[in-house]
Amino acid sequence: MASNPAQDLQEEFLKTIRKGQETVVDAIKTWVETVQSITPKLPNVHVPLADKLPKPEEVVASAYDFAEQLLASQRKFAEEVLKATAALPGMSQDKPEEGKEEGREEGK
Repeated sequence: MASNPAQDLQEEFLKTIRKGQETVVDAIKTWVETVQSITPKLPNVHVPLADKLPKPEEVVASAYDFAEQLLASQRKFAEEVLKATAALPGMSQDKPEEGKEEGREEGK
């Protein structure tokens, strides 16, 4: 299969981002371990209505669910714009035939 330079670049970009994310997660784990080892045990504190707050995992899941829906909506919108403008001159994805300029026949 032929290599697509744009797709290769995207894959490399994503790989670099993931590697950076892994580095940050490792650093945070190390920081948490260090803080836990040097801080004294604190008593549990009761915060009124804390049990009514969403858990961090729920907040993250909700935010990404929303982002996924938003991105899908934006993609649909972009595709509809492309369809709506496809009939405009110069917007066709068809390539001009060999020996002919776009919109002109050979010899004219």
